[in-house]
Amino acid sequence: MSGNIYGTLFRLATYGESHGPAIGGVIDGCPAGIELNLEAIQRDLNRRKPGQSAIVTQRKEPDEVQFYSGIFEGKTTGTPIGFAIHNTNQKSKDYTHIKDSYRPSHADYVYDEKYGVRDYRGGGRSSARETASRVVAGAIAKQFLAPMQIQAYVSGVGSLAMDTHPSDTDFSTIEENPVRCPDPKMAAEMEAYIKQIRKEGDTVGGIITCVIKNVPVGLGEPAFDKLHAELGKAMLSINAVKGFEYGSGFAGTQMKGSEHNDLFNSDGTTQTNRSGGIQGGISNGMDIYFNVAFKPVATIMQNQETINSKGEKVEMQGKGRHDPCVVPRAVPIVEAMAALVLADFSLQKRTNK
Repeated sequence: MSGNIYGTLFRLATYGESHGPAIGGVIDGCPAGIELNLEAIQRDLNRRKPGQSAIVTQRKEPDEVQFYSGIFEGKTTGTPIGFAIHNTNQKSKDYTHIKDSYRPSHADYVYDEKYGVRDYRGGGRSSARETASRVVAGAIAKQFLAPMQIQAYVSGVGSLAMDTHPSDTDFSTIEENPVRCPDPKMAAEMEAYIKQIRKEGDTVGGIITCVIKNVPVGLGEPAFDKLHAELGKAMLSINAVKGFEYGSGFAGTQMKGSEHNDLFNSDGTTQTNRSGGIQGGISNGMDIYFNVAFKPVATIMQNQETINSKGEKVEMQGKGRHDPCVVPRAVPIVEAMAALVLADFSLQKRTNK
């Protein structure tokens, strides 16, 4: 199985399954001498971990990261950083009913067809639990990138959506509610809606918006490794992501060029930022902002018709502990993947001189 390594110079390789002994990773290419705040790394993991509120999966995992190499006396050494997050609360029996059947809109069928074998316990390698390793690497990348600041938040759940532009959003209240929406009134509506969806045995999708500040000019490697293209790839690699747009996105298609163009100020900044901080595939020094669309979680607590490995029609219902809406826990994952992209391009920029 290939495709488990991300990055060119700042590289992350992840390993492990949802119900295996541990998940983890190896970070290669991280520069030496970075003083790490280990509490900040764990804090990001805590934002992603299960069981943190009433509107997420109730699987109880401490998600405590253990580092085995690449860090000495609180600083990176420049050698590979190896780490693990041990699984402690697996309930594999919750998945025995799908051992020979394929859950609709899951990776079960394609894994079986591609590899001839699959780990049905929690989805195995296809489980979103793999993303915890990305959060660790992203938290380290954030510290390498300072003073760049990466902030994501939930801007939509189902048909409920904020109407505030990212440039006008107050980030200070994001962590004050379980949805991670910076609009307190909308957050309360979203939370109530997610609880209602859970009672119905169903799930709902949503949108995460990410804003990156203090980005220097010059990140991105055209023609094929444009900054926005790599951000899109990084976001689309996250489980359940169905869409990515940056800057004006799809709304820009409804504008005229005279309305859409970002006119320059004398210092090289722009009067507007419909480009989303990226022009020609290269950062222009303005804030980068983008949206990431997540589908409803595929596991629902309702009867569904499906097929088994013999192609026979069968009926199944989800069991176990699952998120009714994934976006509250996906906020730190979006930040982490953005950080990995920017860390990689920052190192590549050093080689351009």
